[in-house]
Amino acid sequence: MLQELPIHITVNQFLDWYPTNLIQFRYELHNGFIKQMPPPTGDHELVIAFLVKQILLECARLSKPLDIPKMGFVQSTESESAFLPDVLLLNRSNLANEPLWRDKSTLTLKESIPLVIEVVSTNWRDDYFTKLGQYEAIGIPEYWIVDYAALGGRKFIGNPKQPTISIYSLLEGEYQIKQFRNAEPIESQTFPELKLTAEQISQSAVVN
Repeated sequence: MLQELPIHITVNQFLDWYPTNLIQFRYELHNGFIKQMPPPTGDHELVIAFLVKQILLECARLSKPLDIPKMGFVQSTESESAFLPDVLLLNRSNLANEPLWRDKSTLTLKESIPLVIEVVSTNWRDDYFTKLGQYEAIGIPEYWIVDYAALGGRKFIGNPKQPTISIYSLLEGEYQIKQFRNAEPIESQTFPELKLTAEQISQSAVVN
């Protein structure tokens, strides 16, 4: 197992350090310190796979120059941080302007990132606190927090807790939130015609 570096480093140092043969563990850089992410569960991965499939189908239907890489970092504009979103939608037409994309698969410009999605796991505070603020500061137009197992705090998803899809849309530099539960159809400014309910997303983790 690789050891985390117990020293403050820059994003460039982190990207140079990041192992290329990583299988079980993933790492992010939070405020200059490397953080090991919890291993994903099978349910978590099924939800990600479902979302990727639905979004790519919509991209193909609309003939949009958008894609979802297997792995791509988003670099913070406010701190030495680099995040690995569960789903990163990238705008291929802006990649030529990205200085770190070709060699480090890292995005730095809001114009390259129409949408990011985090599927909540045991480190839910990262999604609701850290990444929410950083993605807003970058100017990413849309951010989904998919809390399919109702793991987040009650102040975020209500009491009693229930599976919740929180969609943050940028308006005049600040995120505005809408939340969706059960059979409610989600509303996405990136994909306004996407026909998808909160329940469908949560049920995608169920193995028949």
